[in-house]
Amino acid sequence: MSGNNSALLGRPSERTQTVAAQPGAGLYAYSERIDAWVVRTAKPVSYEVRVADGLFDFGRTDLLEPAAAPGTRLRRFVVIDSDVDLLHGSRIRAYFDYHDVDYTLCVVPADETVKSFETAARIVEDLDAFGVDRRREPLIVIGGGVLMDIVGLASSLYRRGTPFIRVPTTLIGLVDAGVGAKTGVNFNGHKNRLGTYFPADLTLLDRSFLATVGRRHIGNGMAEILKIALIKDARLFDLLESHGPLLLDEKFQGETGGGEAAAREVVRRAIQGMLEELQPNLWEAKLERSVDYGHTFSPTVEMSALPALLHGEAVCVDMALTTAIARRRGLINDIDAQRVYDVMRSLELPAWDDLLDQPELLTAALRDTVRHRDGMQHLPLPVGIGDVTFVNDLGEQELLDAVLELKVVGRRAGSPEHV
Repeated sequence: MSGNNSALLGRPSERTQTVAAQPGAGLYAYSERIDAWVVRTAKPVSYEVRVADGLFDFGRTDLLEPAAAPGTRLRRFVVIDSDVDLLHGSRIRAYFDYHDVDYTLCVVPADETVKSFETAARIVEDLDAFGVDRRREPLIVIGGGVLMDIVGLASSLYRRGTPFIRVPTTLIGLVDAGVGAKTGVNFNGHKNRLGTYFPADLTLLDRSFLATVGRRHIGNGMAEILKIALIKDARLFDLLESHGPLLLDEKFQGETGGGEAAAREVVRRAIQGMLEELQPNLWEAKLERSVDYGHTFSPTVEMSALPALLHGEAVCVDMALTTAIARRRGLINDIDAQRVYDVMRSLELPAWDDLLDQPELLTAALRDTVRHRDGMQHLPLPVGIGDVTFVNDLGEQELLDAVLELKVVGRRAGSPEHV
């Protein structure tokens, strides 16, 4: 993120004095009548998402950017998930040792139950003890979506913004949490109630980390891939329909030729689709966001079920419910709706959770979403497979009727043993 273009613009008045600001920064205007200034500024934002297979091979130098100041040793503050440290910590340390980096590894247990401001504050305490040069020493976070969200928030707050680099180690991190601009922690029983918009300068994607990720967590990430497929990419849905179980079995490691080709295309299409939706509306000025699909009821369901449901599993339950709503409205036909439920089952994802039997929970979730979306539902619903529309007229009875339908279809579609 670099560059700054500012101007002070006065409100219209009978007597307005226009004065040149500093060179290249535009003009500002002072209104004598109302004795006020209005400040507007624009800061271009640029960040990179880079495929970096074999990231910790000694020959790769992605994590050594930017170089140290002349005559000084390269320094890095690294936050790493405690589970990732157990599995990969030795090779990560060996990498930094090989390149003679002065580094500190801050090891953090990270899941939704500790996704809190207190965890972020503990990271900042260690960061403050280490000290960083904000221009040359970006923080590095190695872990899943939860840890990347926490560290992103800490980075955005520390000295009003300290650059950071993301290394996602889960599938949901690779295709969702690792490519956007939002950071956040849970607060007061609400998911991501505290947060900022602060993208990492660089996200490095290494699929090899997925080899040590549990099968359930692979499925968890595939729910977010399914989201992109349903709202904008029918080809991606076809790939999940035909290769989903193989990708789940191989953990996206390409153990077979067909598995490798499918893994590459699925990951690329999921990331490309996500970025296409995020880039024109990165700060969410427009509240009709197709990538909110699956995220209307799921935040409340997920927090109520915690820790029984993973994030992607809660999103999948939401997508199953909104598929039922869309089918009842004629937006998706019976055959395609059944295909959606069949793919959920093949990916070992839940299409039903007993929390849906609590009408007050669902209506509270919808009310909370309306508050979050400026008084409107802006509810994304699938149109067939690969398109989306937004509605603002979902009523309580229609919602409950869809729940009753899903109770039969969703349970038949599959309910993994862990749910």
